[in-house]
Amino acid sequence: MDETNALIEQRKSKLAALRARGIDPFQNKFTPAESCAAAREHYVEGREVALAGRITAHRDMGKSMFIDLRDQSGRIQVYAQKNTLGDEQFDIFKHLDLADFIGVTGTLFTTKTGEISVKLTRFVILAKALRPPPAKWHGLEDTEIRYRQRYLDLMANPDVKDVFLKRSAIIHEIRQFFHERGYVEVETPTMQAIPGGAAAQPFKTFHNALGCEFYLRIALELYHKRLLVGGIDKLFEIGKNFRNEGLSRRHNPEFTMLEAYQAFGDYETMMETVESLIRHVAQKVLGTLVVEFKDAEGKVTHTIDLTTWKRAKYKDLVRAVAGNDWFEVTPEERRRRAMEDLKLAGDIAKGYEDFEVTGAVFEKLVEPTLIQPTFVTHLPKELVPLAKLSPDDPTTVEVFECCINGQEISPGYTEQNDPLQQRATLEHQAGGEQQKLDEDFLVALEHGMPPAGGIGIGIDRLCMMLLGQDSIRDVILFPQLKPK
Repeated sequence: MDETNALIEQRKSKLAALRARGIDPFQNKFTPAESCAAAREHYVEGREVALAGRITAHRDMGKSMFIDLRDQSGRIQVYAQKNTLGDEQFDIFKHLDLADFIGVTGTLFTTKTGEISVKLTRFVILAKALRPPPAKWHGLEDTEIRYRQRYLDLMANPDVKDVFLKRSAIIHEIRQFFHERGYVEVETPTMQAIPGGAAAQPFKTFHNALGCEFYLRIALELYHKRLLVGGIDKLFEIGKNFRNEGLSRRHNPEFTMLEAYQAFGDYETMMETVESLIRHVAQKVLGTLVVEFKDAEGKVTHTIDLTTWKRAKYKDLVRAVAGNDWFEVTPEERRRRAMEDLKLAGDIAKGYEDFEVTGAVFEKLVEPTLIQPTFVTHLPKELVPLAKLSPDDPTTVEVFECCINGQEISPGYTEQNDPLQQRATLEHQAGGEQQKLDEDFLVALEHGMPPAGGIGIGIDRLCMMLLGQDSIRDVILFPQLKPK
């Protein structure tokens, strides 16, 4: 029998012994009056408290014991004495294990070392942990265990739990921001007959009752524009999108998106919205507009200043790394320069169109350098078929990409509301395959959509940036992993 199984059997024996004494932990009830953090915050010597949580440390001193009790808010020390509890209860207390849940009643006091603690008068066992906690209880580092068994990660690493509590707060503040600006929160279909609103590989499923294929959505956009047609002038949705593509430090097949649309706005309107939103969220959740990124040793590697937001045109940024004449030379010369001079041969597929070659230059040589908040504007029209052309340069569209910390956080458009122009653009994108056209969306546009601005924000990437995380897996509770 290996060590883990031996410990499990030992804990099962303790559970049986408790039940033999008439104590069934899983049948007990206890309602804490406050959290551990609240007890510490509202400290008054001798005040009675009732707390509940998990045992994360214990120190046996013979006729007395100290344990650490932890709940979602934090930890507090509990001091148990034999002469207070009595022989039987103290014996039961001594045989509790790490990770067991208990409820405690006692009075607050401060130890000689200045530690706020609870002097135990009564306790109730609320759950017996039959498996031991991770061997390295404080600071679980095995990434395989951390992602597959996130509950162990949350138990062992308070900093990890803090990230996810702050993620929740970020989403709360996003909702608050839009509600205060008069936006309506909506819900649109996750299963769609025709996936649209982005260029991505969808997941397929089959609806037995209807006898047809559906797709998990790759974007929220087309249903939101139907709602603009219907007269909802300001709307937003926070929901899941699914793309059947690769995994990386910045990509997960299932991810959370915010999309928002404002009638009678444009890409300038939405740039102000993105900047104001991110500044609002940072101030409310972090209490600062300066975000620090740290290495494994806790040393600050770089900071992001959310007080200053730059703007730059896509073509100007590409010219800065690829040459001032980049857009004047032939497509063949652009390909040659990208592959040979800029050493991007491994990033440019044989079938890449000309705009995709330039896109590779931007993605590999420009975007990673945009650490401070930057709105990259006027992107090539081929990249964004759902946006309006720029009046001063019809090869580009009125679009921005907000880049922070070397990655795109949010795109935003002046939305295309000309139904004839939109049909022509989508037909070109579909390559003549009519079944790929969302006719219902195009019919909706023909009923009249107001001019509008729209944005999308990857919630996971936003959380990565605000919380100083380098991997998307560190801001998703249960990231996709290959089954064991």
